[in-house]
Parts: sequence; C-alpha cells; structure tokens
Amino acid sequence: MDIKPIHTEADYEAALQEIDGLWNAQAGTADGDKLDVLVTLVEAYEEKQHPILPPDPVEAILHYMESQSLTRHDLEPYLGSRARVAEVLNRKRPLSLNMIRKLQAGLGIPADVLIQSYELERA
Repeated sequence: MDIKPIHTEADYEAALQEIDGLWNAQAGTADGDKLDVLVTLVEAYEEKQHPILPPDPVEAILHYMESQSLTRHDLEPYLGSRARVAEVLNRKRPLSLNMIRKLQAGLGIPADVLIQSYELERA
C-alpha cells in the first residue's frame, strides 16, 4: 500500500482518482482497506482545506421556508408583524434573542445557526 498524507491540491486530486478506481472494492480486502484509508485522508483534508460553513441566519430561514412551503405570513408568529418579517428577511433588522428562541422552538431551525452574526443592509 503506497499511501501518504494529503498536503496539496495535487495530492488531493490523486487521492480522489485512486478512490474512484477502488470504489467497488470488497470490504476486508487489501483494496478495500486502501479505500477506507484514502477516504479517511480525503475527509480530513476536506475538513481542513474546504470547510462547509453553516448558512447565515437569513439564508437558513429562507431555505427552511422553501423546503417547508412556508410563506412570509407563516413567520409572523415567530418574528412579529408582517413589516417585521419583511425587515428581517430583507436584512434591515437583526434577529432578536426572542425571535431566535421562537424560530428554534417552533420551526426547529438550530439556534447555533440563527445566533451567527450576519451582514445587514445599510440604510
């Protein structure tokens, strides 16, 4: 087995090609073991070099609305009046702690996503 750490994008690409060639390897075989090790190395490299950041709070709310077929009106119990919903979604007003709590409890949007700082539109 000729496996080495992944330090560069070239190493990363080579590991991906190797994984592609080993993809159907049987578990418990030498090729299967090599595949397991390469996948672990690639995952570690991706976490370090290409982390997947959580969405900003407004993007998370918009995504949740789309996935659950919710309207802006459906957000009023969590954010307040129709005008307040528009202000939040148009990035004119930040989410308050009370709004975050209601969104997390009522819609299940993780609070750790909602509490992140994000850019507001300037007046």
